[in-house]
Amino acid sequence: MKQVVQNYKSGELALLDVPVPGCKPGGVLVRTAYSLISTGTELMKVSEAGMSMLGKARSRPDQVAKVVQSVATNGVPATYRKVMGKLDSYTPLGYSLCGVVEQVGAGVDDVKVGDLVACAGNEHALHAELNWVPKNLYAPVPDGLAPRDAAFGTVGSIAMQGVRQGESRLGEVALVIGLGLIGQLVAQLLTASGVRVVGADPDPARCELAERLGAAACGDPASPAVESAVAELTDGHGVDQVYLAAGGGSNQPVELAARLCRDRGRVVDIGKCRLDLPWNAYYEKELDVRFSRSYGPGRYDPEYELEGRDYPIGYVRWTERRNLACFLDLVARGRVDVGPLISHTAAFDDAVETYRRLGDGELKAVAVLFRYPEQADGAGASAAAPKVAVPAVRRGGRASAPVRAARTPVRLAFVGAGNYASSMLLPHLARRDGVELSTVVTTTALSAANAQRKFGFAGATTDLDAVLGDDSVDAVFVVTRHSSHADLTRKALLAGKAVFVEKPLALTEEELTGVLAAVEESGNDRLQVGFNRRFAPLLRQAEQRFGPRTGPASLRYLVNAGRLDQGSWYLRQDTEGSRFAGEGGHFIDTASRLLGADPVSVYAVAASGNEDLQVVLGYPDGSTATIGYVTTGAAGFPKETLDLVADGKVLQLDDFVRTSVYDGRKRWVSSRLPKARDKGQSAELAAFVRAVRTGGPMPVPLESLVATTAATLAVRASLAGGAPVTLAEAR
Repeated sequence: MKQVVQNYKSGELALLDVPVPGCKPGGVLVRTAYSLISTGTELMKVSEAGMSMLGKARSRPDQVAKVVQSVATNGVPATYRKVMGKLDSYTPLGYSLCGVVEQVGAGVDDVKVGDLVACAGNEHALHAELNWVPKNLYAPVPDGLAPRDAAFGTVGSIAMQGVRQGESRLGEVALVIGLGLIGQLVAQLLTASGVRVVGADPDPARCELAERLGAAACGDPASPAVESAVAELTDGHGVDQVYLAAGGGSNQPVELAARLCRDRGRVVDIGKCRLDLPWNAYYEKELDVRFSRSYGPGRYDPEYELEGRDYPIGYVRWTERRNLACFLDLVARGRVDVGPLISHTAAFDDAVETYRRLGDGELKAVAVLFRYPEQADGAGASAAAPKVAVPAVRRGGRASAPVRAARTPVRLAFVGAGNYASSMLLPHLARRDGVELSTVVTTTALSAANAQRKFGFAGATTDLDAVLGDDSVDAVFVVTRHSSHADLTRKALLAGKAVFVEKPLALTEEELTGVLAAVEESGNDRLQVGFNRRFAPLLRQAEQRFGPRTGPASLRYLVNAGRLDQGSWYLRQDTEGSRFAGEGGHFIDTASRLLGADPVSVYAVAASGNEDLQVVLGYPDGSTATIGYVTTGAAGFPKETLDLVADGKVLQLDDFVRTSVYDGRKRWVSSRLPKARDKGQSAELAAFVRAVRTGGPMPVPLESLVATTAATLAVRASLAGGAPVTLAEAR
């Protein structure tokens, strides 16, 4: 299928061939009939992409701050690779469309195949022939409403949420500053509510259009016409509400709002405009400044948008989906007329040229629609419809792993191609001799296309079964969200593939048992979990300097994990597990490597009110490891520091930048600071590829991978029971 994309680094726009998205549970696969170009938001994004790197930085200071923090945490080279990887990727455009339901995912019962729906979301209602849309981001189109008009649903919801924030009342007077697409819809919604509207925009054609659609008076904000109209309609008191629907860097809209708003009036910001509030003017009138967040309650809440958890109507009357349905109803009943707003309708195949004409100013438009082909070929593949045990590893009978000829490349497939895979795994594999990147599998078409383009995969698809059935694929990398790791690993093992799965291997005891059942059933134990720190060159070097020990050791590992951004999928504990469940295996595995054994007991305590943990691991020889996992530390402090003490010696690791070993009066320090933090990914991947090529043992014994996973799961059991968990007794 085709999709409109943009490269944010170069500014290139393209109509790209990408794989068809799968139809996941909790949503529907929609074939687009019409999608709407937001001539404000989208053109601003297109314009930013055409800027220099300095211009991009100036336009997004929030992202610059994240880059600075990443440099402090991960170093310049790793941050540079990450930033350049993001910039030099195709990103989607679009967020408002109407189309026909082509497939229905499990758990959806309010629409059926063939129904017409309006869809929202800058990740789900894209300018693409097919989109997967979760339940709370679509609404059925009322009978009689044309698909072309229903494509306005998302921008209509944005305008409606702004009007709701203004709390307009019958008979009031409102000023709408900016009569682009959103401003025109705000003006119509206010008029339909019995509010008299004055509009302000420097474009005479837009002013004339707004008056034709019901506004009382409109004019250039720099002329006296707007002020005169406000004075006449309000008897000189000023308007009750001002809606800022303008963009750009001018502070004129904010100043005009203060001048024309009545005492204790309301100012609602809908667009992205400059907001340097003139303090005296806003203070003296005690103006109420409000912000309108996109389509309404539910926006940016992953549980609402992605998991389909609705808010009770008794507590939240108007959500994103209810706003969408309400706007469609108003258009269907003729209370809002979107037809006159349509300046141009273009064939989807002409998308790139249409953006060029809009950007150059050749095409003057309030609203532009893409019209899609009507054929419905290639619907795509649907998604296939406290005591902690340490399960015993039982291997079924099997032939030894095949040995690859020296000059035969090892063919690898990737399931998932997110930030970690793209920045920490694929760059190492793409340049490694003797490796061929066969196929990348993702649930979203564009991420597969990006990975294929950047790393040279031979193919890209959303069909996992096709990859698992490909006899030429030697190994499968599972680099998806945590909740899917165990199931995907089990399927790949049963298909006879060697498997590299990012941590964690499993989130529950049942999932871990299921993976081992697949090993026993298939006789395939070719499994590696991405515990890369044990392969870090500095740690290996320090380990050799420390030498063998004769007595028990004490190990302290402080992980300054830091806080996550609101909305991060790592925070979805009900589906993705706790943060420690997701990454704690890294630190347990590192401790076990240094102590030369697997843990036999786990005791965990948690701080009150946050995710900070102290985990104490006991080992067979009496050694202990204490892992302090904290999210409340200073951002500038190193992320990982480790001390190992035994036999009168001390090994120190400072965030994979420097290591030291103290032995009596002698001290050894790593000879030079590395150019970047090397946490072992390259060496880990080399070991895995070598094992696949030669048929030799996997880099870490399966028994150790299972023990580390069981110990990670035992942390939750210990927290729940308030007591240590003895892993040896749970075998």
